[in-house]
Amino acid sequence: MTPRSFIVGIIKKYPLLVFLALIASFSGALFNSVSVALIVPIVLKLLNFSDATLEGGPPILSRILAIADPFPEKWQGLVLVSVILVAMGLKNLTAYITTYINGMLSRRATTGLQVSALRLLLTVDLDFFTKFKIGDITNRFGTEISRTTTALTSAIGLASTSITIFGFVLLLLSISWQLTIVAIISLSVAALLNQISIYRAKQYGSILSDKSAAQTSRLIEVLRGIRLVKTVAEEEEEIATISGLIHERSRASFFSQLNFALVSPINEMAGITSLLIIILWGRTFFAESLDSLSGVLLTYLVLLFRLLPFVAQLNRTRGQFANCAASINVVSAFLDTSDKPFMRQGDREYTGIKRRIRFERVNFGYPGATEPALNDISLDIERGETVALVGTSGAGKSTLADLVPRFYDPTDGRITVDGVDLRDFSMRSVRRAMGVVSQDTFLFNSSVRYNLMYGSENKTEADLIDAAKRANAYEFIVNMSEGFDTEIGERGVMLSGGQRQRLAIARALLRDPDVLILDEATSALDTVSERLVQQAIEELCHDRTTLVIAHRLSTIRNANKIVVMEKGCIVEVGSHNQLIAKGGAYAKLYDAQFSQENKDALQRARVETLMDMSYEVRTRLNPMIGFLNLLVDDDVESGEERQELIDESYDASVRLLRTLQFMENSAKEAASTPPA
Repeated sequence: MTPRSFIVGIIKKYPLLVFLALIASFSGALFNSVSVALIVPIVLKLLNFSDATLEGGPPILSRILAIADPFPEKWQGLVLVSVILVAMGLKNLTAYITTYINGMLSRRATTGLQVSALRLLLTVDLDFFTKFKIGDITNRFGTEISRTTTALTSAIGLASTSITIFGFVLLLLSISWQLTIVAIISLSVAALLNQISIYRAKQYGSILSDKSAAQTSRLIEVLRGIRLVKTVAEEEEEIATISGLIHERSRASFFSQLNFALVSPINEMAGITSLLIIILWGRTFFAESLDSLSGVLLTYLVLLFRLLPFVAQLNRTRGQFANCAASINVVSAFLDTSDKPFMRQGDREYTGIKRRIRFERVNFGYPGATEPALNDISLDIERGETVALVGTSGAGKSTLADLVPRFYDPTDGRITVDGVDLRDFSMRSVRRAMGVVSQDTFLFNSSVRYNLMYGSENKTEADLIDAAKRANAYEFIVNMSEGFDTEIGERGVMLSGGQRQRLAIARALLRDPDVLILDEATSALDTVSERLVQQAIEELCHDRTTLVIAHRLSTIRNANKIVVMEKGCIVEVGSHNQLIAKGGAYAKLYDAQFSQENKDALQRARVETLMDMSYEVRTRLNPMIGFLNLLVDDDVESGEERQELIDESYDASVRLLRTLQFMENSAKEAASTPPA
């Protein structure tokens, strides 16, 4: 979208405000020029200058002076003064109204753009966010829309100032068209010089927009990954990188300001030059009647002098508009929905599964990917059934699960619920009936209560407490400083991994979903946390259609159906016992993981034994060191006490030696015993 079409779009969206803005600007221009035109002849009249000073001038000046003629002579001065004050009052009133209307138009345009951007971000498909960086989106939503609004304000200012200049020019033409032509020619030279500045302002504006986006994007990326930055000690490198971006943006902004700084001197010089040319031209052109037309020339020069600031303002506004015009293109491209992915919205309300979810020869590939993520998937998930998806990393488990709540749609084939295509249902009703608990639990930087009630605002306090208890989360919540009202920090940083998972499960329980999706919800937890979370998951899955993505096969042995995937295809389906008896892909996965789990258990046992041994040695060694320190520091009062400490030290040494001998014999015995 070009800047011109953007302005046209704003006019179409707010026609009444634009119309009122133009009327106010026109009225302001009229009263502005008239008030200035009134001042000189009325002042001359009040100072009792001869009417001959205005003879030969335009009729408008004579009509201005004739305003007071119907009144008695003693009141004429007061009438003329009143006329000036009324004209000035109307000028300032219309200026205020113009500012008010322009501000309202600018505010509505800004909020309209931000709401449109927000609606786009919350309705576009997830694929959009794989292509755009969060920093770029934030920059467009904030900085670029702000600069676009500045461009709109500049455009309104251009229209208002142009109307004002047009009113002055008409009045100047009515006084002397010859002098006005000379003035227009001389001021056009300044306009040409300003055009160079405007062209450079457009270039600097585009550079400034790019540098702002790069700086915001990198800063947000670093803040989101601050733990990694500190882990690998890259603070100085990131400071150098972002500092470089800050300096580049600052440099672009500095040169843009320098460019703007040239506008005022050029306009001032051009204005003074034009004024001097007019004076010289007037002396030459009206040489024979200069005395009689001195009032006319004075009026003309006052009008022209009052016009010059508006000409300078017009040039500055043109430069400002050119500087911000690049943001119009950025925002327009961002809000353009024709090149962004949107899912089909159905009109049927999803009311729950009565029989089954069915995948019918489903294929899916991520946009831009060379290989499909899912290939010819056919699968039935019966109502109330727990179905586990297993396989190596990259097998397509998470992708298959993402199709159920319609985070993505199949590229071929279809998914049906009781025979109805999932795409025919209202997306909101489908997702309201889904519950998702993943290993990467997201929590808002707010209270525990807010996070649990998110998406379930109609639930009661009793429902909240019941869900927390069923998720094994109630005990640690009530022990927090403010219970359910405790703030948990960015992404729940104040909680452990197990606590975050239990909050996610409590949130899902509170929503009471028809379909539950568990995406490796316990894979990153320690043994104790996993046990607590697993108990909560069992409560959550009770009498519910559940799709489980499993990393630890021991957690899904009781699933009704286990689906084994490889390279986007289903290779086996059956119960745990059926697949083990078959001796296929699942059996191999299970054997490999079971063997590894045994090794892990043995390793944990060895670590625990070493820790016990270390504790035993320290238990024997600590008192002996204490006795020896007392002897070395000579903190004993008698020889009898000294001898007693020596005896205690000896006994402790003997006990330590026996402990070490026992540990050595045990290690030799374990090494000589063959494995079972």
